[in-house]
Amino acid sequence: MFIFTHKIFLNMHSKALKLLILLLFPFLSHSQIEEINPPDYIKTINFKSNTPETQLPILSLGSEIVLEFDALNGDEEDFYYKINYFNFDWTPSSLIKSEFLNGFDNQRIRDYENSFNTYQIYSHYKLTIPNQFTKGLKVSGNYIISVFNDDDELVFSRKFMIYEDKTTVAVNVKRSRNIEFIDKKQRIELTINPKNFQLNNPKQTVKTVIIQNNNLRNAITNIKPQYTIGSELIYKYDSETSFWADNEFLFFENKDVRAANTGIQFIDLKDLYHNYLFTNTERASKPYTYNPDINGNYLITNVDADDPSIEADYVWMHFSLLGNNHLTNKNVHIYGNFNNYAIDNSTRMIFDEKNNRFVNTLLLKQGFYNYKYIVVNDNGSIDHGAISGNFWQTENNYKVLVYYRELGARYDRIIGLGEASSVNITN
Repeated sequence: MFIFTHKIFLNMHSKALKLLILLLFPFLSHSQIEEINPPDYIKTINFKSNTPETQLPILSLGSEIVLEFDALNGDEEDFYYKINYFNFDWTPSSLIKSEFLNGFDNQRIRDYENSFNTYQIYSHYKLTIPNQFTKGLKVSGNYIISVFNDDDELVFSRKFMIYEDKTTVAVNVKRSRNIEFIDKKQRIELTINPKNFQLNNPKQTVKTVIIQNNNLRNAITNIKPQYTIGSELIYKYDSETSFWADNEFLFFENKDVRAANTGIQFIDLKDLYHNYLFTNTERASKPYTYNPDINGNYLITNVDADDPSIEADYVWMHFSLLGNNHLTNKNVHIYGNFNNYAIDNSTRMIFDEKNNRFVNTLLLKQGFYNYKYIVVNDNGSIDHGAISGNFWQTENNYKVLVYYRELGARYDRIIGLGEASSVNITN
């Protein structure tokens, strides 16, 4: 009797659980998708576009997509890729794969080479689309490429965007109109002009995303047109389109690991080369100084090598930040596009009380790198200016994506891309 009753209970419990999952599925399936960061043995994930340095991949419809990465475990293991399509807000789209993908995904990445003449052994993988299996992408919009191992376990994923040249997007960088932030923030003004087609009900169908220095993590999204003049959409907001201006990125170059290059104080050879950077200091309380950078990006390069992708070595980079009373109890991290602006235990600076220094060590491939230090608050928010400061004169890059979903359509197209630099900032 007990066994029979127990089985009925388990059966009812199982049905209730399945019903709960079915009820929750619509909410789970419409949650925003985030990128998955790789394990420690995957390094230097790099989209190639029309510039040599890595950057946020925003590509025109029909152009070639190139994704590269290194596996440092020396196993020459197989990796597979899948491509999925997403709405404007990075929730899953209702489109099926054949509607956005020409060909097939879930294919092995066949193009790889082993490192040559390096202390750190690694395999360099390269995926190019179109290829013999994946012929191309059919529609513009938001995509995520996911890389899996032989056991179909997700290794990492990266976002990229495909756009159509259907609108002219004029982007202007201005100083804040708010007196409180006039010296610390930059605001973006936009004018969107469609090319030979009508934008129906733009306040509902048109959305924009404003991206500072190729960093999606602090992008301003879902900005609606403020008003229209004829077919033009005008955006002249203040606080809604304002960014903290930050400061120029710090940088180092170690294209020759045997000599002290730019930003490097001294070197050492152990199992791998170790490069020790000069100790940086807090800049928030100091006057602004122009310091040319590449807005957080990095470039893989080394001297006396024909192919840096397999001949550049990995080096232990030692970072050092001088402590002060304001920073001692803060959660300080190294920040930059070298790891897609991710924040985790590997980027956290440890306070060395004896030497009054925050220190950390990262394994990075030879090249030219931009980085800065940020403070992560207890609630998870990022204070970009706590260490670097915020100065309206800072040269930042801004990109604007224009999304459009026609009435009755099932997906969000990207119909325009605009870009500007704050080097030409005006009041």
